[in-house]
Amino acid sequence: MPTNHSPNPEIIRSMFSKVAANYDKGNNVLSMGVHHLWRKKLVKYAGAKPGDKVLDCATGTGDLAIEFKKTVGNNGAVIGTDFCAEMLIPAPGKAKERGLEIQFEQADVTQLQYTDKTFDVSSISFGIRNVSDPVQALREMGRVTKSGGKVMVLEFGQVSIPVFGPLYNFYSQNILPKIGGLVTGQKDAYEYLQKSSAAFPCKDGFVDLMKESGQFSKMEYISLTGGIAYIYKGTVK
Repeated sequence: MPTNHSPNPEIIRSMFSKVAANYDKGNNVLSMGVHHLWRKKLVKYAGAKPGDKVLDCATGTGDLAIEFKKTVGNNGAVIGTDFCAEMLIPAPGKAKERGLEIQFEQADVTQLQYTDKTFDVSSISFGIRNVSDPVQALREMGRVTKSGGKVMVLEFGQVSIPVFGPLYNFYSQNILPKIGGLVTGQKDAYEYLQKSSAAFPCKDGFVDLMKESGQFSKMEYISLTGGIAYIYKGTVK
């Protein structure tokens, strides 16, 4: 449910529209390319197969949609959506460069325009913490996914393991926003992204949000790179 501390959709839309042009460059510098490996792992963990139909929400510049299309093939279909039109601008070109046919369109994950039980997999990567009502987003993703299908979420967590945890936390709080600011010219955006990651529920806390949505018969998750991020998988009722 939304709270007094929920992200304001218009502020989020404005923030992402400003970083859109340099978003990919910022991601690659800040994660040293690791985020691509995380997306590949999500597609595998989802159990996606040739011929599947996939909806990727908050697709941004299309990276996860592209990974899914590589797996589902020509007989499958992938739709990538984002509520910020500017973020979608590079996506069709990136897909075309790779010889992939992906449909991209603007959509709000809390109010999806698709009919019930349309997709084999619905996904969202690094987007659900920026949604005003994450439970409603999960509810909508579950609604448009077939019974037995999967809702997949890739999101940052909080690192708590000894030695690595404090080092990563120092990097994310003090270094990451400065580098992000240098690369994109939008330091404020990366300060927000760091703070939102640190505050958003992870592990069992996020599973509680999945339970609240009432959409899933089974929920599980795996840790990535020492808990920097997590992949959550919900099997739709």
